[in-house]
Amino acid sequence: MSDLAEYNWAALTAAGLVDRAEYFASLGSTNDHAREIAAMLPRDERRLIVADEQTAGRGRGANRWWTAPGSLACSLLFDPAGRGIERQYFPMISLAAAIAIAETATVAASRVDAGLHWPNDVFIAGSKLAGVLIEALPDGRHVLGMGCNVNNRAKHAPPELSNAVVSLADLTGRDHSRGELLIEILRRLDERLDELARSPHAVGRRADELCLQHGKFLTIRSGSREASGMCAGIADDGALLLDTITGRQWFYSGVLVKNTDGSA
Repeated sequence: MSDLAEYNWAALTAAGLVDRAEYFASLGSTNDHAREIAAMLPRDERRLIVADEQTAGRGRGANRWWTAPGSLACSLLFDPAGRGIERQYFPMISLAAAIAIAETATVAASRVDAGLHWPNDVFIAGSKLAGVLIEALPDGRHVLGMGCNVNNRAKHAPPELSNAVVSLADLTGRDHSRGELLIEILRRLDERLDELARSPHAVGRRADELCLQHGKFLTIRSGSREASGMCAGIADDGALLLDTITGRQWFYSGVLVKNTDGSA
């Protein structure tokens, strides 16, 4: 089966999950491509971009995302306001996506539980499985980038990453259909985005249930603000709760600088 044939585009559109999908064997960045074509698309179109290889895949800040053959890399361009999501809850879209990936991965990995590292990473068996990158466009539309290690193997990752990442194939010893996983992730994401419009605090509560940082000593940087303390989980409104020496602090955005074990 070719990489292109692995994806069932008809099933994606028939299920009402996207309006149109694009596939690339190689692309600089699916997020960058979505941003480039956004001005040419109707505001209400949900456009999905999938690439087998990203030569310039991006994470948060200056981080880069490793996209190897067999991994899943995609971006969804959509209008959250058009889905009834209030602007104050836009930052929770990354949590909704991470929940969708974690729940899908838990089933695919034969019930090995996946969980979240706030604000945008999915971990399983102690290593990073997936990441989410949200970018807002000037007109309010969002580009939701998702990268998940599926059939690529951690042993083939760059040396600095090989001990920090894991794939579904690593966990199960077999390959998985990326097309089927993508449909399931998008189906669960669709449900969570609807929930974010109707009952956003339910998304926050589910994120807290999946949070793997409870009780961990973390350092969070948000702009010029930096704080260290014990993680008390994720609040109903999506904020990371950090108990510091000066009291509890709420972080609605930011970068995880350090875990208890010193890893970023």
